[in-house]
This record gives sequence, structure tokens and C-alpha cells, in this order.
Amino acid sequence: MADLLNDSQFDKFRKLIYDSSGITFSENNRSILDSRLKDRLRDGKFGGVDEYYNLVVEDQSEFKAFLDSVTTNLTRFFRNQPHFDALLNYVIPHVIEQKKKTGETKIRIWSAGCSTGEEPYTIAMLLKDKLPAPYTFDIMASDISLKSLMVGQQGFYPDSRMSGVPEAYLGKFFTRTEKGYQAKPDLMRTIHFDYHNLRNESGVSNLDIVFCRNVLIYFDEPAQKATIDRFYRSMARHSYLFIGHSESLFGMETKFQFLKTDWACLYQKNED
Repeated sequence: MADLLNDSQFDKFRKLIYDSSGITFSENNRSILDSRLKDRLRDGKFGGVDEYYNLVVEDQSEFKAFLDSVTTNLTRFFRNQPHFDALLNYVIPHVIEQKKKTGETKIRIWSAGCSTGEEPYTIAMLLKDKLPAPYTFDIMASDISLKSLMVGQQGFYPDSRMSGVPEAYLGKFFTRTEKGYQAKPDLMRTIHFDYHNLRNESGVSNLDIVFCRNVLIYFDEPAQKATIDRFYRSMARHSYLFIGHSESLFGMETKFQFLKTDWACLYQKNED
């Protein structure tokens, strides 16, 4: 099948995507951008490639829909279990230790690049089950895919998406329906889903824990560093960052410290 984009058009679209989101399309994944644009043009009946480029530059809502179409949303409940073991067995006890010094009881968490919500719901289930009183938590879950965020907000998942959720948690946190599982309101209230482009400042501060897993792989090195620096600024003086198991801050000039626990490797911000 012939390519939709000529070289000039490919350069224009990938620059637009990079400048606005930090996501990099190289020659190696050019076919993905080509395929997603074909689908977008077919679905929207927008005419030719050049006309569509002008539209996404001028129309913010169409630009968000376009970005949605070219992002990859692969996730599942309890993905990379060792991270959640480290969260419960190492991170949460250390966060609580810091909270005791200030008298705070609220733990603030950000699930960045949350896709359809399985990650923040996993965190919420674990903390509702294991977090000792009087401590509570809030989870901010963000993504640039509006379609994915809607799935998370609705909190409904078909049977095929529930793999990995312990049987006890299914009964405790979800309601069985004819077509799948609906998250219970008490669980859903702990998570706030919102659109956010990691290219921009989050506007939040004093976060205790940030999850941003399997997102940085789509950025080049300058965009990765800028994103990591923004995370650092948004986090509390003693806080923790989880990134994907195939991602690393090695070689990057960053203030985060590498942390190896008995369960998984992560990063910490540690300012006295």
C-alpha cells in the first residue's frame, strides 16, 4: 500500500506533534503516523493531507482528536507487579514517615499518561485495601487521549480487560454486570481524571508519588529531560517517581536519585 505522506508532509506533521507534545516520530515509525492519518482522513472526511494539516493547526479541538489518534494506549491492571510491591512495601511506609513529621494525612499521587485508567485504579485498590488509618489519598490521572480518559472516568471494563485483578478485589471494588465490571463509586471518587499534555507544567505541587510508566520512550532526550524536570518541580521534598521498566534516567542530568529496593528500581527526590 502506498504511503499517504510525502517527505515534506511527514516532516510537517511530525514537527507539529513534537513541538506540541514531545512525542517523536522517526523514519522507523513513519508507517504508524501514515496509518493513523489515513484512518483520521477516512473517518472525518477532511479531504486531502494538506487541508487536514491546516485544519489541525487552526482548530484546537481537532488537534486534540488528531493527537488522540496517533498515541498508543497499551495498559492493563497490575502491569509490572514489582512496582506495586515496591509501592506498598517501601514507598508508602517512607511517605507516611515523612507525613508524621508534618501532621499531614493526605498522600498525593499522579498517574501521568494513565491511558484508559487501569494504572490509577490499581493504585487506588491497593491503597484502599492496605493504607492504614488515618491516612487517605488522592490520585490525579492524566493523559492526552480524551477517548482514553473517558473510559477511565466511566470506570467500566469488559471481562477481557480484567485479567490480573485478584478475585477478592473484583468483589470488593467492582460491580459485576452482564458485559463486564463497573468500578464502585467509592473507588472512583479517589481518582480525578483530567487532560494534560506533559509538554506543559502541571500546575500541581507537593506530590508524594508520580507514576509515569512507558511514556518517556516516545520522547527524544531533550523532551524526556524537560518532562522529568517538570515532575521534579511538582513533587514534595521527599517523594518517589516510577517510570517504565524499559526506561531509565541513566546519563540524564537530573536531581532525582536512583533507588533500588528489594522489589523494584525507582527514583526519589530527597531534599533536606
